[in-house]
Amino acid sequence: MAPTILVAYDESPQATAALRHALSTYEDADIHVLHVNDPREWSSGDGIDGFFYSEVAFERSQESAEALLEEAEETAREYDTTVTTASEIGMVAETIVEYAEDNDVDHIVLGSHGRHGISRFLLGSVAERVARRSPSSVTMIREKTPHDENSSDE
Repeated sequence: MAPTILVAYDESPQATAALRHALSTYEDADIHVLHVNDPREWSSGDGIDGFFYSEVAFERSQESAEALLEEAEETAREYDTTVTTASEIGMVAETIVEYAEDNDVDHIVLGSHGRHGISRFLLGSVAERVARRSPSSVTMIREKTPHDENSSDE
C-alpha cells in the first residue's frame, strides 16, 4: 500500500519547496496538501469577550485558501500526479498534527522559515511544534533567503 504523505501548505516559498520535495521524493505516495486557516489572522481583539470575528475577513481568508490549494493542484500536475487537498480552521501546528492522526499519515513534509534568536522565541516555530507532537516522521524543508546568504555562521 502507498504511504500517505501530508504537506502543510501556505503562501510561503518554504511551503512550495516542501510540496515540490514531496512530489519528487514520494512519487507513488498518496499526497495530501493541507492549508490551515488560523482564526487569529481574521479576528481582532476589540469585540465581545476580547475578540471580534469579521465575516468579510473570514470569507477572504477562505477564498485565499481555495486559491492556494488550486496552486498546489497545478504544481502536482507538473509532476503528472494529483493530490488530495484540504482546508481546516484552527491553530496551525495543532491542526496539522490532528489531521495527520485522523488521516493515518505516514510522513509530514513542511517548510520551515528558519528563524533564529529572539524572533524564533517570540514567534514560535510551527515546524518545531509539529515535529515534537507528530504521530509520524517529519521532514522540514528550509528555503534559503537573501538574509541567509548575507549572514555568517558565527
